[in-house]
Amino acid sequence: MRRKAVGTPDGGTVIAAPPATQTAAAGAESPAPSPAAAPTDNTPQVLRTEFPFQLPRGYVDEAGTVHRDGVMRLSTARDELIPLRDVRVQENPAYLSVVLLGRVITRLGSLPSVHDGTVESMFASDLAFLQDFYRQINAEGHTRAAVQCPHCSEPFEVELGGSRLGES
Repeated sequence: MRRKAVGTPDGGTVIAAPPATQTAAAGAESPAPSPAAAPTDNTPQVLRTEFPFQLPRGYVDEAGTVHRDGVMRLSTARDELIPLRDVRVQENPAYLSVVLLGRVITRLGSLPSVHDGTVESMFASDLAFLQDFYRQINAEGHTRAAVQCPHCSEPFEVELGGSRLGES
């Protein structure tokens, strides 16, 4: 199946799957799709893969330039497995988030590349922000829940997040 990368208004990237086509032979019946798998309309399903962010303090490079705006992509299984072979992670498991974030941050300000050394030099508040952001975009896209006020019955959302990267 071919997928098409599409930009979003906020600068993110999404992957759109084309609508399904039937290729059954003439006269042959194709099995009906299950209700869970059948889309409710003909619009293509969209998967957002990149998410813009802004660091609370900003990364300061060697020249003294502050970089705050960046983009993080969704993590893959490989992104989470490869750091486990890193000697620094084996010696200190807390280093896992540094190596992992260095793999999934695709852009930070005007830096030519982002790697674990970049993340390692960030302020602790920015590292905590990125750990939380990573968890939010890789766990169903957000950690908010829709609730209703018990007094006035007005609907609103609450943030359920708060744990650090790698914690349950």
